[in-house]
Amino acid sequence: MASEERTQPGEERGGEELIGPDDVAYRLELTPAQLKVTWTALKTLMDDLGHDEHDVLEIVRQVLAKLPDEHAIRAIRLP
Repeated sequence: MASEERTQPGEERGGEELIGPDDVAYRLELTPAQLKVTWTALKTLMDDLGHDEHDVLEIVRQVLAKLPDEHAIRAIRLP
């Protein structure tokens, strides 16, 4: 592919979405402390979402399901 045709993940090219709704869009490596902060932020977001934000709530639940369980996260000590 020529460099002028390259797109970033999530961009469209020729009317086609490059990343499908069930495709992996990004991989992320986290330190234990970063993982704990990420998990805590997602739990806080989930608790703050209203009833009218059901779609976002479901996505947050799906992401949390990919992370270690609460017991494992709580065992991580922050510096």
